[in-house]
Order: sequence, then C-alpha cells, then structure tokens
Amino acid sequence: MTTRRRIRGAAAVLATAAVVSACSAPGSGTADGAAAGESVVIGVSTEPDTLSPLLGYGKDGNSKLFDGLLARTADMTLEPALARALPRITDGGRTYTYTLREGVKFSDGKPLTARDVVFTYRTVLDDGTNNTAKSELAAVKDVRAVGDDTVVFTLHHPYAPFAARTVLPIVPEHVAGEQDPNTGPFNTEPVGTGPYVLVDWRKGEKLTFKANPHYWGGAPKVKKLTMAIVADDDVRATRLRSGDLDGAVLPPNLAATFKSDDDKKTYRATSYDVRVVTLPSGNPVTGDTAIRRALDLAVDRQAMVDKILDGAGRPAYGPLPVDDPWFAEDTERSRDLAEAGRILDAAGWTKGEDGIRAKDGRPARFTLYYPSGDKVRQDHALAYASDAKKAGIDVRVESATWEVIEPRMHRDAVLAGFGSTGDPDFGLYTMLHSSLAGDGFNNMAHYDNPAVDRALETGRRSQDPETRKAAYDALQRALVKDPGYTFLTHIDHLYVLADRWKGLTTQTEPHEHGFAAGPWWNVEDWQPAP
Repeated sequence: MTTRRRIRGAAAVLATAAVVSACSAPGSGTADGAAAGESVVIGVSTEPDTLSPLLGYGKDGNSKLFDGLLARTADMTLEPALARALPRITDGGRTYTYTLREGVKFSDGKPLTARDVVFTYRTVLDDGTNNTAKSELAAVKDVRAVGDDTVVFTLHHPYAPFAARTVLPIVPEHVAGEQDPNTGPFNTEPVGTGPYVLVDWRKGEKLTFKANPHYWGGAPKVKKLTMAIVADDDVRATRLRSGDLDGAVLPPNLAATFKSDDDKKTYRATSYDVRVVTLPSGNPVTGDTAIRRALDLAVDRQAMVDKILDGAGRPAYGPLPVDDPWFAEDTERSRDLAEAGRILDAAGWTKGEDGIRAKDGRPARFTLYYPSGDKVRQDHALAYASDAKKAGIDVRVESATWEVIEPRMHRDAVLAGFGSTGDPDFGLYTMLHSSLAGDGFNNMAHYDNPAVDRALETGRRSQDPETRKAAYDALQRALVKDPGYTFLTHIDHLYVLADRWKGLTTQTEPHEHGFAAGPWWNVEDWQPAP
C-alpha cells in the first residue's frame, strides 16, 4: 500500500458547541466489529458544517472519506491518487490530462469513472453551488471526459499551481447528481473512494468512521476512527488524560502537561496557520490606514510567540511564514511605539487625558471578537489589546460563538486564523482580493488595494517563477504600507497521542487542522506498535 495522503479538512464555518457526552473508551471492542487495538478516538475542537466536497469540504486534500486525482506525501510533494500518474501538461500550460487508476470503487461498490470527475468540478464551479472556494478554480474553462478513464482540463490561461488544486475530492455523480448540492443529504451522508466510511454523525458530539471495504489502497489496520468534538481545550486535555481519548489537538500550555507521561507522545507540525486581527475597512476606526499602521507597529509579536505559544511558532509579518521561499526579505519589523505615535499624530489622532486617542470627537476604540473556548485566540486578543493601548488605541475584547461573530465581521474586528499550503495563491487570493470582500470568510477585512489585486492576478496567471516571486514580493511590501490585517503569529500545531501505533508523521499544515490533519493525516497507513 502506498504511504501517502492528503492535507487538511473542512474549510467553512466551524461549530463551537461543547461535547455533551463521552465517546466509547479507546481501544475497546465495538459493536461494528473493531477489536481491541483497532479503534482510535481523537479529540478535536471543531467539526465541519458539511462533508461534501461540492461545498468545500476537503478541498485541499486529506479527507478520510474521499480522494482527489492527486494527493500529497509527508513532505508535501504531489503524487498520484485517483490518477495513475501526474498530469500531462500541454498547450503552454493550458491543458492538463489525467488518466484514472483502474479498479477504484466508491464506498457503495460502484466504479469511479471520468464522468464523476467532470461532475465534481463542474458542480463546484456552477454559480448555483454555495462553494466559497470556487475562485481557486477560476482558471478552469472546461473539463471533459474522454472515455471512462481520461479527464481533460482546459484553462482560460496558464495557472502554475493548477495541479495542486486537483487534490479536490471526487464525488459520485450517481449519488450527488440526483440532489441539490447545497441542501441534499449528501452533505451529511457522503459516499467516496477514501479509506473510511462515515457510519454516524452526532452533531456537536462526534463523527464515527469505519474502514472502507472497497478502498483501493488496501485495508487499514485502524478499523474504527472516532472524531470526538470537544470545543473546550481544558476538557479535551482532561479526557485525554483520563484515557477517554487516544489523542487530541492541544494548545502549547496543555500539551506541555503531558511531557512526563511515558505512554503518550507529542507531535509538532509546522504550519502556515497565521493568527491575525481583521480590520474592517467599513469601520470608522479600523478603516483608517493610520490606525492600521500604528497597530502593526505596536504589537510585540515575539512576546506572543514566547508567552502564548511557549515558543511553538514564529512572529508573523505578513500572510506567509518567514521561512517560506515566497516570503519577502526585509519585511520583518520590530515593535516601534514611537513611530506608531508619530503616525497617529500626523493623522490627527491625538491623546486625551485618559491616554486614548481621538479624532474629530471619535475615540480610537473598537471591539475585537474571538471564538469562545479558544484559549490561544483569547490570549492573542488580550495581548493585542494590551499592546494597542500603549499606542493610545482602546481595543475592547469580547468572546462569542461564530453564530454571533459572523453577522458582525463586516464592521467589527475578529481574531481570525488563515493559511493554506501548496502555493501562495491558495491563501492570499481569498484573503486579500477585493472581489471576494465579505464573501463568507474570504477577505473578512473587506480589504481593497488595487496594487495588491494586480499582484494577486500576476501571481495567479504567470508561469514564470521570477515574475511570480516579484509579484508576491510587491504584495507583501504593499501590506506593510497599507495593512488590512494585523498579522501576529504563525503557530505550530501540537498533538498528543497514546504511543500504541507506528508510522505516525506530520505534514506542514494549513490553518484548518485537527480534523483531518495532525499525525492522523495518514491513519490508514498506521501499524500496531510491536
């Protein structure tokens, strides 16, 4: 069996409900046939809204239910999955041809054909489908089947990272084609070609999967996989310590409490996951460029890494990590409260007796929301507010559920998380392009900078590496002068698991993690420890 597999999990709105009952004890026998040692229970903080790739689930790969034409290895290189080989690229980068692997079946036993691939991509791109990530496939002009085993994509223009977008999971036309992609039962009752099949989903509590008997990659040793939804970090750690969970994603301070536990192992995954404060352009305070620039200079990023992340991360000076090859050199910047003050003074924001600045009678004050139960975001938000106050800006921190936060995102700041692996286009376009302002969680700041839009378009359309590098350099430098977000830290993801299996590794991860990333990104390849 090949050692491979996809990245990530669901992008979309994440539920924050606390778990209401415990899962079955790890390692116990189960009614559906998983013997002792064949069952794994993982604690994660969130669950997806949908399990349909047509609405964005698994768009970056790594779903346990589905496969894409391609997948990513542990070192993030692309390799064939449902395709026999990497694509044949012709017509100057405008045509990509894939030949499908023989003998692949969906979990209902029906064969995979090229028509399923065509159906998947055409449905995602359809204007009537509520997939907020469809802009990532905007280069696709047409996709067609040639016989049962060949798929040909024709692009409007060359798009250098297109192959990496074909990790998109493929769904069966014979099931999903009979339903409304936005509301149909496929969203919660998926059928795929992946190593596992969903057998039960109790919203806000857990999702239970069993090994797919038709899986083309071979029978997984882990026969039953349960993802327990535990929103509260402390509760997740407690359940892991009690043995109710086999593994969990944890913040640094709680992961550290397991260091002396001999039967558990900690895994650390580097990531593109950036913690940011969105600064909505329509807010009279956060929409002022002087306020944005001052906040960028007021924050102590290194202190956040040291104190909040316990060193498990890096300061973020923009959307790309400092060790990324696309990172613009010399855009690192130190905290400079004096310069922040000069910028605010020049813009007419003067200090009052209480130390808070005001302009034309309006105080430099705004609300910053963070999702309830997320200790790492809470700590970032409080540190940000403390730093901002030193510059004379009053940030009022509030916790809330996403149901409360979403309607306010267009006018109030949010302690948010973003980041995609694979190519700078994947995360930057949806975060920054003005055409996506307010499109769900895309461009939450309603950022609008023509120079940045031009750089994004150049980076997306050019195949020349030097041209693309220059475009993304220009973009990052423009963000320093005109920030729509305050970039704080790139965080490492920490996972603690019972040391009962071998073959566990981590990948470099995106923002979305825990559900289908972590050391269980390739759980179908795990072997029992001797």
